[in-house]
Amino acid sequence: MKILLTGGAGYIGSVTTELLLDRKHEVTVFDNLERGHRAAVDPRAKLVTGDLRNKDEIRDAMKAAKPDAVMHFAAYALVGESMENPLLYFRNNLDGGVNLAEAMSAANVKRIIFSSTCATYGYPDKVPMTEDLPQRPVNPYGESKLQFEKVLMWCHQRIGFQPVFLRYFNACGATEKYGEDHLPETHLIPNVLKVALGKAEKVSVFGDDYETPDGTCIRDYIHIVDLAQAHILAIEGDATGAFNLGNGDGYSVKQVIDTARKITGKEIKAEMSPRRPGDPPRLIASAGKAKKVLGWKPKYADLETIIKHAWAWHQKHPDGYEVPQKPVLFVPHEAAHRRQVKKFRT
Repeated sequence: MKILLTGGAGYIGSVTTELLLDRKHEVTVFDNLERGHRAAVDPRAKLVTGDLRNKDEIRDAMKAAKPDAVMHFAAYALVGESMENPLLYFRNNLDGGVNLAEAMSAANVKRIIFSSTCATYGYPDKVPMTEDLPQRPVNPYGESKLQFEKVLMWCHQRIGFQPVFLRYFNACGATEKYGEDHLPETHLIPNVLKVALGKAEKVSVFGDDYETPDGTCIRDYIHIVDLAQAHILAIEGDATGAFNLGNGDGYSVKQVIDTARKITGKEIKAEMSPRRPGDPPRLIASAGKAKKVLGWKPKYADLETIIKHAWAWHQKHPDGYEVPQKPVLFVPHEAAHRRQVKKFRT
């Protein structure tokens, strides 16, 4: 198939691109490289640098690629940032998505696999979480994803789109080539491994008084390869609708840190900090629908394998994909800080 993949310079998009190409699909990556990395784009793919917020750029890319289907990963995904700047998230995640849908409609492309999130559910009524739970986002990030799901459902009903929404939980792990490199990094496993690499002094544990066996939050961690495989099964099949992706089990923050200590052989200092507002004690997916309908079978569900693969990648890439060539000046505003870091990167 010919596939247009937005956000292919990001973490999940890069690995999905790699595995699609391994299966002989033809992939055009569309990415503005604002938060992704050129080095994360598989050289076998065609890279088109463009921004979904620019209608002309995505329309021209769609027209040139002539794809059979679209995979949509391009989005801002920091919950805290979305709370501070909700308009930024709706402009990028929702308006950009509408521009993508318009470009698809103009090119008569109907099939889209949308990288959605468990954040559309908000605080779940039950765990494990099934697809029929009420969707009540508690932050603009989750709301922006939910709103675009609704856009695609109306396109399904009125103009024949065939959308699949893959709502997943905590992506982690790596392949030999591609891994996780965000700025800023907010995910637990790479932050734990930064301490093991000597890149950070300690990792913060936000709350140890939850109603869980060891008092820390429990999350459903899913290997990036298993996540990518679900996208490939979806695009090669004919199903529509929503699917949760997770292992149906969870690990606590303390379990993640202890496992990382075992895998790396490093002490990894952890510091207890106050709870973060809005963190549920448990978030665990029920992936029964994905297994039954898509035929999805996760291969790397155990935490030791996930961390072992992530550790191997981070050891090879201790500074991520890009190494700062000059000292970074202090800029108090976070967004300005990110721009300053990008300026000094190769």
